[in-house]
Amino acid sequence: MKKMLLHSCCGPCSTQVIDVLRKDYDITVFYYNPNIQPEDEYNHRLAEQKRFCSEVGIAVIDLPYDTNEFMCQIKGYENEREGGERCRICFDLRLNKTALLAKEKGFDIFATTLSVSPHKNTIVINEVGQKASQKHEIEFLAGNFKKQDGYKKSIEFAKQYNLYRQNYCGCGFSKVEREKSSERKNK
Repeated sequence: MKKMLLHSCCGPCSTQVIDVLRKDYDITVFYYNPNIQPEDEYNHRLAEQKRFCSEVGIAVIDLPYDTNEFMCQIKGYENEREGGERCRICFDLRLNKTALLAKEKGFDIFATTLSVSPHKNTIVINEVGQKASQKHEIEFLAGNFKKQDGYKKSIEFAKQYNLYRQNYCGCGFSKVEREKSSERKNK
């Protein structure tokens, strides 16, 4: 089995992806999400990721909380809508770090759970992953994990494991955007 470093954005999204991939890969989850704000939210998501992975026998690597690199990278794109250029920059930051770590730690391949979300552009995610793959000379598994009811299955797994499911992507900008959208709907 190839050793895979699987970037994960959160426990619920990782459930379905791990279920699909663990038949073919020896998976280690990499929780690297400098976009998540505030720190309490980051820590809650990390704890849930670790709890789930512990229950299913998957190792987790994480890095200390630090949003500085994310904030520097997206400078000038703060007012972009969710799904725009700010998200591409965020994907690039996280997938390049994943590819670099995978190469350094002797993994054979890397992937991400990001494409399980219906709110994320799978084409952009896979383009960014392929570029990181070429840059760091390590294989990337492109995927669209929302296919075949992947997102729906991730929700079912989250219920089964009683995982916290957040209501925004992670960055403070997406949280504000979701809150404004909810306010408009409730008027």
